[in-house]
Amino acid sequence: MTVIRRLILCVLLALPLGQAAAQNLSSRPGTVLVMRGLDKVTARTQDFEIRIGEEYQFGSLTILPRYCRERPPEETPETFVFVEIFERRQDDGSMLEEGGERIFSGWMFASNPALNPLEHPVYDVWPIDCRA
Repeated sequence: MTVIRRLILCVLLALPLGQAAAQNLSSRPGTVLVMRGLDKVTARTQDFEIRIGEEYQFGSLTILPRYCRERPPEETPETFVFVEIFERRQDDGSMLEEGGERIFSGWMFASNPALNPLEHPVYDVWPIDCRA
């Protein structure tokens, strides 16, 4: 009887613990996005941190992350981000245009950057990490 009672006790105690563990597995949105940029002309890479909702200038690109989320270590690792990227082009060779033209708007995934990449002749950018 003691073995059965222990089993019943374990089952009863495991239910709330299992629910608590499931709640801890869900990820939360991050506040800082870590990205890596590649300048294809100079072959230089640069890692940079951007707060969600703030702009970052990388060459002629303006990167504006709207949302990022990273799964907890207990789950399959994945970082995903919704980002908008604008390009500031020169008009008549003297001044840079205000704001720029949106050249990318969508989701990027750290585990598979080629799934939804920025297609640009000079720059590549992809997410690395999302931090709280």
